[in-house]
Amino acid sequence: MKKIKTLLTWISGILIVLVISGIAYIKFALPDVGEAPDLVIEQTPARIARGKYLATHVTVCIDCHSQRDWSRFSGPLIESTMGQGGELFDQKLGFPGAYYSSNITPSGISRYTDGELFRVITTGVNKEGKALFPIMPYQYYGQMDPEDIKCIIAYIRTLRPIENKVLPSKSDFPMNLIINTIPVKAQPTKLPEKSDIVNYGKYLTNAATCMECHTQVKGGKLIVGMEFAGGREFPFPDGTVIHSTNLTPDTETGIGEWTNQMFLDLFHSRSDSITLHSKLEPGNINTMMPWTLYGRMTDEDLNAIFSYLKTLKPIRNRIELNTKTVN
Repeated sequence: MKKIKTLLTWISGILIVLVISGIAYIKFALPDVGEAPDLVIEQTPARIARGKYLATHVTVCIDCHSQRDWSRFSGPLIESTMGQGGELFDQKLGFPGAYYSSNITPSGISRYTDGELFRVITTGVNKEGKALFPIMPYQYYGQMDPEDIKCIIAYIRTLRPIENKVLPSKSDFPMNLIINTIPVKAQPTKLPEKSDIVNYGKYLTNAATCMECHTQVKGGKLIVGMEFAGGREFPFPDGTVIHSTNLTPDTETGIGEWTNQMFLDLFHSRSDSITLHSKLEPGNINTMMPWTLYGRMTDEDLNAIFSYLKTLKPIRNRIELNTKTVN
């Protein structure tokens, strides 16, 4: 009996050491994505124009890093807040902590080198080597063409400086440990030729992170096999919940019967001047989808995205689109 107790004590001690070692490794050795590259990005007019288009209408960086007017459909941006950050994503919205978007105007990023900005956008590791929670979908941006990332950096350097001190983000336990395991090294790809419409559309679909919002989540992870099939829930602070739509070409529950023109018309109608300037009536349904930004993509790019979506595997998944009150 004495020998068994001694053995159990040893085993317990070893397990404790392993657990402590594992926690120490996660806490202090991760994230491990390498040093920030040594970059000096030339701010050419072409780069700035491309970066503005991407950051405003494709990757929509400007969306989360500005304030939105939720009294209007789709929460269009408040122009005077462009890039100032401070948007809160917390437990009320289903997140494992309180996360604030950073100030990406020159007032907020002047301390960053171009290489450090490149690393944080593509891997989620900031200047201090700390991991960001992937509200900013850096896993997708890390698959973009490096030149496009450089264009985005060139553009945000030109934003009007806004002095806005943002509160630090904080993860709840155990996400405060798990978060360090999330960032991975970027896996960049080359921007396809526009003539290769399906692959070009696939590239844009990744850059716009369509899959992230249009796939159901379980345990904080996208459900494998349900990519683009919709149904992800987005709670609003007022207690209502909306669901993303099915983007697969299923003929009954997805976009299988849609035409290119129907797809374009939807984006155009939800980003026109009437939408931008119309106040929502009390009780009207709103949406997290930044239509007013995505809808200003070029028709060529929207057509490419639609062409790619039509190649996806059809998944039958009927979505409850109406909002519901959370008890």
